[in-house]
Amino acid sequence: MNPENTFCGRTRREFLWQAGAGFTSLGLVDRMVRDGVPAGGNPLAPKAPHFPAKAKAVIFLFMYGGPSQVDTFDYKPKLYPLDGKTIEIDTKGRGGTKNQGRVVGPKWNFRQYGECGKHVSDLFPHLARCVDDIAFVHSMYAESPLHGSAMLMMNSGRILSGSPCMGSWVTYGLGSENENLPGFVVMLDKTGGPISGAKNWSSGYMPAIYQGTVLRPQGEPILDLALPQGMTAAEQRRLLDTLRQQNEAHLAPRHDDSDLAARIASYELAYRMQSHAPEAIDIGSEPEHVRRLYGLDDERTEDFGRKCLLARRLVERGVRFVQIYSGGNHNDHNWDAHGDLVLNHEKHAGATDRPIAGLLADLKQRGLLDSTIVLWGGEFGRQPTAEYAHGTGRDHDSKGFTMWLAGGGIKGGYSLGATDELGNAAVERPLHVKHLHATILQQMGLDPNRLAYFYAGLDQRLVGTAGADPVHELIA
Repeated sequence: MNPENTFCGRTRREFLWQAGAGFTSLGLVDRMVRDGVPAGGNPLAPKAPHFPAKAKAVIFLFMYGGPSQVDTFDYKPKLYPLDGKTIEIDTKGRGGTKNQGRVVGPKWNFRQYGECGKHVSDLFPHLARCVDDIAFVHSMYAESPLHGSAMLMMNSGRILSGSPCMGSWVTYGLGSENENLPGFVVMLDKTGGPISGAKNWSSGYMPAIYQGTVLRPQGEPILDLALPQGMTAAEQRRLLDTLRQQNEAHLAPRHDDSDLAARIASYELAYRMQSHAPEAIDIGSEPEHVRRLYGLDDERTEDFGRKCLLARRLVERGVRFVQIYSGGNHNDHNWDAHGDLVLNHEKHAGATDRPIAGLLADLKQRGLLDSTIVLWGGEFGRQPTAEYAHGTGRDHDSKGFTMWLAGGGIKGGYSLGATDELGNAAVERPLHVKHLHATILQQMGLDPNRLAYFYAGLDQRLVGTAGADPVHELIA
């Protein structure tokens, strides 16, 4: 605890709160004071980490809808001979709690790859060749088997809306290395955004400067960013200068108003992005062999491949957190395989396998994988049993599912934890979502139990007020 932040034996925040000045935005001001950034300065200015970081950026590949762990990366050979048989098994999903079900055996074969001998489904022939750079976590669990609350949990650590998401916490804690681009960028599926929309990249109770900026991979990169019709650049600059002067005059006697400070900074960021965002997404300068690496030469993989290539370009330019969604808000357009499992997963794996493998290879060959964490997964997994009396569809399963990480000091060629022999629930080294969040923050140089924002009388944290430890087995 720094002496300058204490008063009468209490922290500065505790004193102001107990004295009746419980402003919900004091967390940002406190962080600015500690890091030497004056109130009213740029909230996205680079900030010192708590300790030397192993990673500078995160690319979160979000497979919206919930990929089936037993059909992708969690090899369960005992499921194959049980296909079609009704067994006693406790499940809880969209269809409620059940104590028996009809087994749906895996629909793809698994093969071993890499020096680590990792079993990977035939759904991912390209990604399978990258397993020696990947750490698989097979024992993830979450609190909700329903899309809306589960997505909020995966993004913000809470099942209720209103809290900052992981990208907001990272930019709050570290700022951005590029003053001309957002610190946190989101790219949505071409069929639309996920359920609950912007709540999944919201800054919650933090100032809006920390929320995710939705970037479109083609056309106008950010909506409403272009000059208004009939206005010249010089006129816009004069208008912004006048607005800034008036806002700063209003801010002067209210130096603790971080929302206003963030608003001033956001106007300037938007102005700079008019010039710099188009260059960042212009992939025309990329060599043809790089475009092929990401699958831009195939209609099936072109869309997701373009986003993965843009993610590499963004982290090269200092963007801290990039989130790419595979799947829009309709069952036919995401990984939510309630009906035809084969049709669903072949469609989405086919669209993402080659681009993701290309991203990992490209980051590695450029020396960027060492400083960039790539995170893959959905909001939950799927049950080993059928949801309906007929068909191959699986219901949601939040009791045990798989996610994987690569780069940024994460151990490669490694598998951690396990579900039971049917892939239904985590039984070995169960890991809650908050432990995944803690690991990401740790690798970014942020102590997950110190990174806090004062709100509603509490030091709020991404990992919860009780805190959580990172998963040390995953760290190289």
